[in-house]
Amino acid sequence: MPLSQGLVLGIALAVIVAVVVGLAVYWFSTPRIIEVRISTTTSLYQTGLLEYLADKFREKYPNVKLEFIAVGTGRALKLAERGDVCATFVHAPSLEKRYIEAGVIGDGRIFAYNYFIIVGPRDDPADVRSAKSAVEAFKLIYMAGEEGRAKFVSRGDNSGTNIKELSLWRAAGLDPSRKPWYKESGQGMSETLVMADEMGAYTLSDISTFLSLKKKGRVPHLEILYDRGEELINIYSAYIVKSCRGVQRGYAEKFIEFVAGPEGQRIIAEYGKEEFGKPLFGAAAPRLQELKGIWERLARG
Repeated sequence: MPLSQGLVLGIALAVIVAVVVGLAVYWFSTPRIIEVRISTTTSLYQTGLLEYLADKFREKYPNVKLEFIAVGTGRALKLAERGDVCATFVHAPSLEKRYIEAGVIGDGRIFAYNYFIIVGPRDDPADVRSAKSAVEAFKLIYMAGEEGRAKFVSRGDNSGTNIKELSLWRAAGLDPSRKPWYKESGQGMSETLVMADEMGAYTLSDISTFLSLKKKGRVPHLEILYDRGEELINIYSAYIVKSCRGVQRGYAEKFIEFVAGPEGQRIIAEYGKEEFGKPLFGAAAPRLQELKGIWERLARG
């Protein structure tokens, strides 16, 4: 082989080696992005709370990408059952209990709470404002519906809100499911509220989603008509999906610990205060034992 050809081949080989070494150094020195999928109820996501918590978490773990799948609680737990997510953030104790007992989820942490509210048209044809309890309010809506004076929009999607609504109808001893004034949206909370606003109907909502939409002017005709009592408390819990393994599980556990820990609880206690004049959620830590007791009662149905 002529000297010039040997020199060229040597240079080429040296360049290839340098490139390979450079790529190897880059690969091993650059943090690998780890994606962790989490199913969540829509109220936590649509209010922006989870994304805000995730942003703060990323400051500690910049190589972790949290991917949220926002659906109703029923679907969120189904995703956990299929092993499509590593953690789930939900708010339906009676449904959660079934998945705990089935071995789908575990290591639960209560991290936040707020309240369900009954909203409706400001002229309040069912006189819900006069109710002494949420069950009485539902009885008034039923009566007004039968008299052609009111409508009710249900999410009808097996979400935490839908499960609470159905429990209130049962407590009232009523079944409106086949009534012409009772409509099912089959959609999330935001869509259901907009539908109720357009129809001049009543609905049950979590307070955070309602306040967010009200602030944006999307439900101008709806008002909060009833928002009192333990029967309307709305408890949010986070769980690890037991089928999740490896590094993704580790970071899912770290995120839940962050949310339920001191920094996450401070964020939750303040979230929404500047924009809405009051927080959209309550931090669980100051009332944790009380909330655990309420969760147990709600889980029994």
